[in-house]
Amino acid sequence: MTGAAAPTRGYAGGKEDYLRRLRRIEGQARGLQKMVEDDKYCIDILTQVSAMTSALQSVALGLVNDHLGHCVVEAARTGGPEADAKVKEAADAIARLVRS
Repeated sequence: MTGAAAPTRGYAGGKEDYLRRLRRIEGQARGLQKMVEDDKYCIDILTQVSAMTSALQSVALGLVNDHLGHCVVEAARTGGPEADAKVKEAADAIARLVRS
């Protein structure tokens, strides 16, 4: 029994890089927890929160770029309602990022 092939995602070419970066962010989160457990200085914790936030934003911007360059471009080539939906989806995702 064969199922349909999984769709190729826009980030597929950089998947290992994204995973590496997300693992690093995961480590930063554990480090933050330890800092709080160890009663570290507030400003030191905030500095690490800022670094983690920047790392997450970098991942998000990369994913947006990959989505636009792959998913939205492919949908635009096809045209029709799918293209309109992909553009709206991308615009909504960017709006969420800007608000965060």
